[in-house]
Amino acid sequence: MDLVMFVDPLEGLHGPLRPAYLLARELRGSYNVTFVTPSSETAEEIRSAGLEAVSFDRRYFLRGSLRTLEAWLRSMRYSVDNDDAVVVNFSQAFLVNADIYYAQGPITRALDDMYPEMRPLYRAIYRALRRLFILHDRRFNRGLRRASRLFIANSSFTRSMYEAWGIRVDGVIHPPLDTGFFRPTTSRPSGDYVLTYVGKETEFSAIRRVADAGVKIRAFGSKISHVPDYIRGHPNIELLGRVSDEELVELYSNALFTLFPFTHEPFGYVPVESMACGTPVLTYAAQGPGETVIHGVTGWLAKDEGSLVDMAVRIWREGYPSDMRARSRERAEQFDAKVIADRWLEVLKGVKG
Repeated sequence: MDLVMFVDPLEGLHGPLRPAYLLARELRGSYNVTFVTPSSETAEEIRSAGLEAVSFDRRYFLRGSLRTLEAWLRSMRYSVDNDDAVVVNFSQAFLVNADIYYAQGPITRALDDMYPEMRPLYRAIYRALRRLFILHDRRFNRGLRRASRLFIANSSFTRSMYEAWGIRVDGVIHPPLDTGFFRPTTSRPSGDYVLTYVGKETEFSAIRRVADAGVKIRAFGSKISHVPDYIRGHPNIELLGRVSDEELVELYSNALFTLFPFTHEPFGYVPVESMACGTPVLTYAAQGPGETVIHGVTGWLAKDEGSLVDMAVRIWREGYPSDMRARSRERAEQFDAKVIADRWLEVLKGVKG
């Protein structure tokens, strides 16, 4: 049977495209998988990974995460004529008649949460256009609900965001992770630094306060332009920039713990990747990470920035029970791509026999 996946015009197989990519890898033995995307660049990335893809060769003016915003604002309507195919829409750019829409969060909810960390120019633009953006977002997502037989969210937190808008959600399936790749590389981690991610969703003030307390931090992330000067020049923070997946696994595996303060995170791959590499995570007891990290077992969940900073300093100085590393790995295996694919198979068989 054919499985058609609609995805956004993203650069690379990370971020919002990763769930669809990992799922397709697992399901291609059961389905003939084809990706549909507006962008020829995205289609080529998918083909380079050994999967089929077609594009509409639509041109975009913006790059990086702003391209997703542009695609959302220029959203496309599309109709699939193949009644025998199973259609899954992972996109926030396509309004398509689908068997399943995989919801990863309303864009304006993300923008609202990230607003305090935006550059002044972006804040001014969003403040001026916010009401129009929210109107478009609600209309588009209600259209997606009407066009889709099933509406599946990527976390319980994501589900709650849509339900707050009166949009019915049929279930939750967390994104998959390749735990065969993300796995511990050593049984004796160095533990002489704390790892953190820097990007558009990062709460930088928390990282600065932890570093000010003397904690040695190594920070990775390709979106260096989002990093404030007080992080760039901090003596206790080593800014690594973009790292390869292989380097990232080593960084996770040798960190004492992973620090993940965020402004908006519907699911959050960083905590799950870290746990897969055997490293506990300190993050907030909220949103997606509050669902994946188990307090006192695979990491620590803080209620606010002050408690997160206090916990980080205490763990840095006092350490934690060694069995937390094994418990972290066990927890991450619950999100393994094969486990998640089995859940998808049940749903897919239900929509097309």
